[in-house]
Amino acid sequence: MQSYRELDPAGVRGVVFDIDDTVTRNGVLEANAYSAMHLLAGAGFELIAVTGRPLGWTDVIARLWPVRAAVGENGAGWAWVDDAGTHEGYFCTETERADQAVLLDAIRCQVETDIPQVQTTCDHLHRRCDLAFDVGEFASLPQGEIDALVGLIERMGARSSVSTVHAHAVPGAWDKAKGVARALEEVLGIELSAELERWVFVGDSGNDAAAFEYFSKSVGVANVREHLDRLPVPPRYITDGDRGRGFAELAAHLGGARG
Repeated sequence: MQSYRELDPAGVRGVVFDIDDTVTRNGVLEANAYSAMHLLAGAGFELIAVTGRPLGWTDVIARLWPVRAAVGENGAGWAWVDDAGTHEGYFCTETERADQAVLLDAIRCQVETDIPQVQTTCDHLHRRCDLAFDVGEFASLPQGEIDALVGLIERMGARSSVSTVHAHAVPGAWDKAKGVARALEEVLGIELSAELERWVFVGDSGNDAAAFEYFSKSVGVANVREHLDRLPVPPRYITDGDRGRGFAELAAHLGGARG
């Protein structure tokens, strides 16, 4: 991995960034990271937040943060605000989501039976398309239990995605890269594949794997080093600072180029 200082800011149009442990520390949005978002937005960059957190949260993030869109549940849907009001979009159709909900309910029941010590997340009620379990937010599950949970999810026909805080059962074909691409097309009319070099992705852990692989200008904040064993493709660049400090470093590097 190269230093973030080696990333050429020329021509960069936008920044896509994860939330947990990328701009937060111990679950709290860091002041320097939030200031960095405003710095980037003020310099003309398009900002897209993408997170494993619930779609119910993205409604709030899209309203209160300086972002063009907020993508939630690892790409399952997105929210945005424009002059006409607030809007939401989904990766799958309403019929597909209804079928997926049946599978998720079956997985939840099986986890309760087979691994009863594993609990759904505290934000469970705000989710619309996935099912998430607490592995590191308020609980601290040993790796063996996380592996057992992932195995159960996948045996029952869903995909899995594990972050620093949650393990997700993903019943559809979305991931962070695909979800962001769909959101950009719907919200801004942008075909991401046609201008991929103009976008930077920033993340920190295993559930950012698809985005680290897809975006050629991918950046890991320094704490990504703790999760490299779960990344088939590591980020191309890395910051000196961890979490929000690293995000702020990158923002200063990108924003400084626009003077």
